[in-house]
Amino acid sequence: MRQINRIAVLGAGVMGATIAAHLANAGLDVLLLDIVPKELDEKEKGQGLTLDSPFVRNRIAQNGLQGLMKMKPAPFYLVDYARQIEVGNLEDDLGKLKECDWVIEVVVEYMPIKLDLLKKLVPHLAPGTILSTNTSGLSVNEMAEVLPDEVRKNFLATHFFNPPRYMRLMEIVPCTDTDPEIMHGLADFIASRLGKGIVYAKDTTNFIANRIGTYAIFKGIQHMLDMGLSVEEVDAVAGPATARPKSAAFRTADLVGLDTLAHVATNSHDLLPDDEERDVFKLPDFMVKMIDGGQLGNKTRQGFYKKEVVDGKRKIFYLDYNSGKYVPLEKPKFPSILAVKQVDDAAQKLKMVVSGSDKGAEFAWKSIRDTLIYALNRIPEISDDVVNIDNAMRWGFNWEIGPFEMFDAIGVGDFIKRAEKDGIAVPEKLKSVESFYRFSDTGLKEYYDLLKGEYAAVPVKEGQVQLEILKKGGKVVEKNGNCSVIDLGDGVFGFEFHSKMNAISGDILAMTHKAINRAETEGVGLVIGNRGVNFSVGANLMMMAVAMAEGAYDDINMVLRAFQKATMAVKYAKVPVVTAPFNMTLGGGAEFCLHADSINAYAETYMGLVEIGVGLLPAGGGTKEMSMRAINLASQFNTDVQPFIIKNFEQIAMAKVSMGAAELASMGYMRKGDSITMDIDQLLADAKQKVLALAVNYRPGRRADNLSAPGRGIASAIKSQLWNMKMGNFITEYEAEMGTIIATVMCGGDVNPGTLITEDYLLQLERESFLKLAGNKKTAERIQHMLKRGKPLRN
Repeated sequence: MRQINRIAVLGAGVMGATIAAHLANAGLDVLLLDIVPKELDEKEKGQGLTLDSPFVRNRIAQNGLQGLMKMKPAPFYLVDYARQIEVGNLEDDLGKLKECDWVIEVVVEYMPIKLDLLKKLVPHLAPGTILSTNTSGLSVNEMAEVLPDEVRKNFLATHFFNPPRYMRLMEIVPCTDTDPEIMHGLADFIASRLGKGIVYAKDTTNFIANRIGTYAIFKGIQHMLDMGLSVEEVDAVAGPATARPKSAAFRTADLVGLDTLAHVATNSHDLLPDDEERDVFKLPDFMVKMIDGGQLGNKTRQGFYKKEVVDGKRKIFYLDYNSGKYVPLEKPKFPSILAVKQVDDAAQKLKMVVSGSDKGAEFAWKSIRDTLIYALNRIPEISDDVVNIDNAMRWGFNWEIGPFEMFDAIGVGDFIKRAEKDGIAVPEKLKSVESFYRFSDTGLKEYYDLLKGEYAAVPVKEGQVQLEILKKGGKVVEKNGNCSVIDLGDGVFGFEFHSKMNAISGDILAMTHKAINRAETEGVGLVIGNRGVNFSVGANLMMMAVAMAEGAYDDINMVLRAFQKATMAVKYAKVPVVTAPFNMTLGGGAEFCLHADSINAYAETYMGLVEIGVGLLPAGGGTKEMSMRAINLASQFNTDVQPFIIKNFEQIAMAKVSMGAAELASMGYMRKGDSITMDIDQLLADAKQKVLALAVNYRPGRRADNLSAPGRGIASAIKSQLWNMKMGNFITEYEAEMGTIIATVMCGGDVNPGTLITEDYLLQLERESFLKLAGNKKTAERIQHMLKRGKPLRN
């Protein structure tokens, strides 16, 4: 397959523009085209422009690009990446398609318009150019009929999910003439460069994720009406308690838009006459009224939920579908749901809930039972295997586990018995299955192939590091309840956190030294990474809260020393240490990263030193490290250290968190030589390769003992700013005090500028200042407040 460097996106609506933005995120050059306006707007008339003016002719595409700048969540990793997008129109600029390696059609979801455009652009495609449609469910083969043979082999559907930056799923659907080599080559490119999870679907209405996801929502509505449940009660069950996202059913509908959801459901109803559950997709009367009344969800600020300000406070209301009125949230408390609040494992939660005896558990069982049977009956109609369907639902609808993983969680045998007891016809093919997934004797993960009636290996990308398989294969060399040391091969060891929320505990700190020693004595380097929900939310402060309440400050000091020893062991190991952060990497998790030789971050890494949120400062070496980085930058460029200190101080004092890995360089967290991985499946493999590269000529560092302290002058300047903010009522006296203490540590204490200090001295200041803040009554109150609200404590 030809190299892909320049891509055209045809259609600059929300979907087309956000696809263009994500292509720019990947470092690709993008041509964004849309139609030519048919009339001038008032601004253009005032400027004396005409319909022939280039500004006017490109207006729609330009507006699409400009709209990206205001969009939330942000579609760009960095706003500067917008410069990689060139705008134009579908009349003047079709000739530029000859310069493009891949052309993506993203116009309105209406077949006649798509067909007209496809015919129009064919003469402008260079030989070998890949052409794809972003349709969410229209027939790919019907579109292919208007294309010449030489273009058909390069034509397929590439269905991005909205928003493209954040939704991992990419459904790839070939036409009958698509060249398999082209399809798989493009799939590899999309996975590695765009970070997408690839699912191969068939040319059927709504493909995989929308077909099953929409069914699950509408079948849930049927059971809701039959059982007399409320919208809020359904969402209490259909969310994390049953391995689905926090948006559950109706918040998801509001997010997607009721008109969009209705369009997908109507397509299924109208175009699938042989579907045994066709009537499920028929819109209920109350939903038709909502759409007719403009209650479309978030886009119209009212749907199944509505936010209003009452007596100066924001309140959320849900729709009573019987009366059509919005009523206050009642926070339903089903015992089955409350019982799994502290359970992390998605499969275990699901099994516990459907085994309950209350009304919420009954709804969970009935709705999931029917959804799983529906998904089973879609093989081989929409996909030939369970893996693609499970991946589609996890990546496209944010389910924690897919339908066939749910079968295994409940137990296939138990599912059959209970469904038959309900009088439900269970498909015969299910009765031959013991489980849909298993591990072979060699630790290989396998899935049950329903078409062949035998187990087959779950596909794994070449070079991918899978911790689950390595652990099953006996590669764990050290382990305790919260972490493991794993042999990743080639002399590289992996240090995996697997505590609750990957919070850093005492046994993780102790194991850090063992992991480093293992790498130093038996290997060439260490990767610190895992495949949890988040890299780490930081140190669990529950024990710290207890110690503070008891006044056990010697114990707190001991914990701080252990944390600092662990991060310093990472920094000064005799072999390279690389961290592989992803998603939330906060507090202590960020401190581990700051002390590593290199960071190989997933593109969606949200990193920050957030300890001030609980009234403390980073004391696992984080404050010290940000001070040292400021000092070293000033020394490197022979310039004043004050701007660097103030910038790093503000990040700690304001608990700034990156909105993606691309921001970490400007924050000073990532340095030259650090890297970003788009495909999370390759994150650990990329980190391992970085270790191997560093190991070739590795030179261990030495503790700094001649740092030039910024001194009391810079600390005084910061304190003066804090005083002004306090006097202006922008911050409280307590916040000013916290800021003053952090500034003092970062400036090396109460010393003259240029005083030589050591790294260990800064660590000592960290500990002393942490203990001072820990003894503050307001800090204890803040922590207790977070505990009462059920917030996870992180440091």
